[in-house]
Amino acid sequence: MNSTPEWPASWQGPGPAAASAEEADLRALFGESTTLFASMAGPAHLLEAANPAFFTAIGRSEERTGLPIGQLMPELVEQGYVTLLDRVYRSGEPYTGRNSRVLLGEAAQQREAFFDFTYEPRRDVGGNVTGVRMIGVETTQVNHAQRLTAEHRALLEQIARQAPLEDVLEGMAKAIEELSPGVLVSVLLADEDGMHLRHGTAPSLPVFYNEAIDGIATGDGIGSCGTAAHRRQRVIVTDIATDPFWDDFRDLTERAGLAACWSTPILARDGQLLGTFAMYHRVPRAPVETDLALAGVFADTAALAIERHHAEQARLAAEAREKAARNDLGFLLEASTALSSDLHYAQTLERLAALCVPALAPLCAVDIVEQGRVRRIAVAAPTEGARTLLAAHIPVYDADDDAVARVLASSLTEVARRTPTGPGPWQDLDVTGYLCVPLTDRGQAFATLTLLTTGDPAFDGHTIALAEEVARRAATAAANARQYTQRAALARDLQAGLLLPAVPTLPGVELATYYHPAGEGLDIGGDFYDVFPLEDGSWAFMLGDVCGRGALAATTTALVRHTARAVASFLPGPEAVVQAVNHALTKRHDSHGTGFVTLVYGHFSPTQAGIDIELVRAGHTRPLHLTADAARPVNSDGPLLGVLPRPSLDSRRISLAPGESVVLYTDGITEARNSTDEMFEENRLVRALTPSPGRAPAVLDTLTAAVHAFTGGRDVDDDQAVLVLTASHTGAGAGT
Repeated sequence: MNSTPEWPASWQGPGPAAASAEEADLRALFGESTTLFASMAGPAHLLEAANPAFFTAIGRSEERTGLPIGQLMPELVEQGYVTLLDRVYRSGEPYTGRNSRVLLGEAAQQREAFFDFTYEPRRDVGGNVTGVRMIGVETTQVNHAQRLTAEHRALLEQIARQAPLEDVLEGMAKAIEELSPGVLVSVLLADEDGMHLRHGTAPSLPVFYNEAIDGIATGDGIGSCGTAAHRRQRVIVTDIATDPFWDDFRDLTERAGLAACWSTPILARDGQLLGTFAMYHRVPRAPVETDLALAGVFADTAALAIERHHAEQARLAAEAREKAARNDLGFLLEASTALSSDLHYAQTLERLAALCVPALAPLCAVDIVEQGRVRRIAVAAPTEGARTLLAAHIPVYDADDDAVARVLASSLTEVARRTPTGPGPWQDLDVTGYLCVPLTDRGQAFATLTLLTTGDPAFDGHTIALAEEVARRAATAAANARQYTQRAALARDLQAGLLLPAVPTLPGVELATYYHPAGEGLDIGGDFYDVFPLEDGSWAFMLGDVCGRGALAATTTALVRHTARAVASFLPGPEAVVQAVNHALTKRHDSHGTGFVTLVYGHFSPTQAGIDIELVRAGHTRPLHLTADAARPVNSDGPLLGVLPRPSLDSRRISLAPGESVVLYTDGITEARNSTDEMFEENRLVRALTPSPGRAPAVLDTLTAAVHAFTGGRDVDDDQAVLVLTASHTGAGAGT
């Protein structure tokens, strides 16, 4: 107590009969406390006798008697308890106190305790008062348990009601500070990576202190809290002024008047760091058992609140993502419907621009490549003036400082929080950022979708992903529309081209081929293959895909096949042959077409151990090497032909043991689509051919059956060609 108690009524607490049911439960739960006895003589209250429990309760290790109680326990004088002894001695009337609060000990070792006690006068045979006898029972444990239970219940109710985390933590801090006078509570919250601690609550610490430690790192020797978070165990610093953990914060703690800090890590059930729970003191002090127990209880409560908060935040985030996903799906479904509603190439791209404004950006432009030049085919903007400005700007196809040109060349999305490089009406349109997405066909960009921002919000990852998906769908729709136009033109084109020759019979090699042009009743397509002998006894093979369809595609096919046949016997290997084909493509007259070509070309020689193969891949789908138990892609890098004057090619050698195969196929196989517009893709092809079906005809039958089952027998929109080379077990092969 801080003042002299009133006599005697204010000290009368409820008797045992009046104790509440809750208090009775707590007493039963925590058991009976220790009984204290002390006998004092004379007006100085000289301690004559006391039981060991008395000395334990007052924190004295030695059982000292013969001293006045005020000298033995000077803290009782200030709190008024010696005055009460005086009154009992003078009046001869006993005094009873219930649940009375006493501060025992000095300074750093001082503790708060509660007692039920009685002061009784001692009398001689003549009835004169000779001293005072004290009989008491310490109720500290029960009192603290009662208060702790009430505060804890209130906090749990807040957590159950999903009260804001900051309210729960602040309420907890204030409750602890009330339960333990002199304690200053701080809760720091861990970042997701557990590397830093952020301010959670600290209602009694100075604002400047809270701001200074907000964001401190976790690590050994970084104060009590940083160290506790790093070690995942309690850290007790009894004197900040001398502890090395606080070297970097000494001036700060001196300004804040802090002298001790005990920090307990707050851990989730799975051991994840959630934060720290710290108890500061303004004087150097070591914790007692009740302090540590209190810290443990409330650290666990804080963990429950923080985990509940994280779960709620995760739920809200999941709901937001789900809502965004539904919105995105609705947008993409609308886009797919709109983009596929008309098989007109230009109108498809015009719809693409209209779909993107204002859903993805306030301004949009779509550019396509035609005959080596860029043409702006569609724009969308909120005003007619902005549309006019945007439509009048035409990017330069080969300009290094133009975003559209770079994206067309790289087939990679480009995004920036600034105006596009190169000339353009950017200032007039107040452009602040751009996103340029390629529309690709067979891996090559044929158009770009450019979105422009005119305000502060920049393109985030979500918008970029959505734009890329819309562009992918638009590219597919545009490719379909363009293919439809080309198929219609085929009816007017000269029905001429090259028919594939009969597949020869080869020694030691089994051969199987498949060719299926897109469209109905069309024999001419962009896919081709060939196998022919070389003068040194080896054989050449190729499988390729010409950009485009119809007569011009047939012309390009003829150029590739005849060039390879003409030079193969005179050049040292497949790489040289492919370079010659590329040279022929890049030097042809414009009237013969300007489309590019993807190609796999190679030479093979039967051996006693099977077949030795050397091949080159130029922008084409990867061949598959079929062994008895697996189908593995053959990696050989090289760009498509007909674009660069001398492309960089990578020659690859493989050996086929008897029964092993190499499968060459065009992207009409992997890009075959089912009823949901999903592509067959390479991974399904690998699974279909694993394990190897064996002989070349069986490989071919398995492959075509898998594609047919996937597409449901639907008409294909791209040519399909397959060439299978299998090392024969018998040393002789046959064409199929």
